[in-house]
Amino acid sequence: MNKIINILKPTGMTSHDVVSCVRRTLNMKKVGHTGTLDPDAAGVLPICLGRATKVSELILNKDKSYICELTLGIETDTYDSSGTILYRNDDLNIEESKIREAFKSQEGEINQMPPVYSALKVNGKKLYELAREGKEVERQARRVRILDMEIHEIRLPEVTFTVTCSSGTYIRTLCQDIGEKLGCGGCMKSLLRTKVDRFELTDSHKLSELETMMHEGRIEEVLLPVDDVFAVCPAVRIRQESDRLIQNGNPFGKEDIAETTGECPPEGTELERNCVRVYNSEGNFRGLYRREQGGRRYKPEKMFLS
Repeated sequence: MNKIINILKPTGMTSHDVVSCVRRTLNMKKVGHTGTLDPDAAGVLPICLGRATKVSELILNKDKSYICELTLGIETDTYDSSGTILYRNDDLNIEESKIREAFKSQEGEINQMPPVYSALKVNGKKLYELAREGKEVERQARRVRILDMEIHEIRLPEVTFTVTCSSGTYIRTLCQDIGEKLGCGGCMKSLLRTKVDRFELTDSHKLSELETMMHEGRIEEVLLPVDDVFAVCPAVRIRQESDRLIQNGNPFGKEDIAETTGECPPEGTELERNCVRVYNSEGNFRGLYRREQGGRRYKPEKMFLS
């Protein structure tokens, strides 16, 4: 079962809790998530099964989209509403134009400081563990991209907005920085992840739904093939006499190709621009290969042999 499930993570569970639940439900050992989603956040969390765990890091590095509620006038130590309140301003008098300016200032490439309470590791230890021990650690700002951000409602002290951003972006920090820009403080009230690359909220499944479908023998209906992750890459089908090459994970040449469909996206990631999906003569996905020598030779990048 080398597949992917698009799980709707509920609030109150860690990403590891979800993995454990899926592992028990499917009675599988090799299960992995594709990026930490805070316990208080909900939404899309692709879960990889079996050999599909090889693509976990690739999905982790994809852009993500969220719906967020920001509360202005409050600062907390965790940058969200679950933390200890450090500052409060109940007398907010902020013009809508100023709020929109503050949001605009966060668009594009920005330097962002990770929260003290986060899973980011420093010297092998998570920041939130160090924070709970009362230890102060120097954090390094990280370069992230805010690709798109739109305010949907302003009803002070709350502001509801959507955001699409690069991997590694902390929405809690985004809320904190907007509040700081306005001079009134701010923290994240709620967060819903609506998309991770091609995995969308509308196609996600609750854990309870997973248990029901497993019990009814319909689990295959929610399992996605691993090659979906590489859908933007061209597809290459190998000649029957060359099947043995890819079955053993060996390189192959242009002369071994029976058919090619699609072209490498010029604006994709480095991997997407230079790799192809490879299928045997029967149409079974075997792995991702890197093009070399102008497409005359192909070398294995990631194999998914059954």
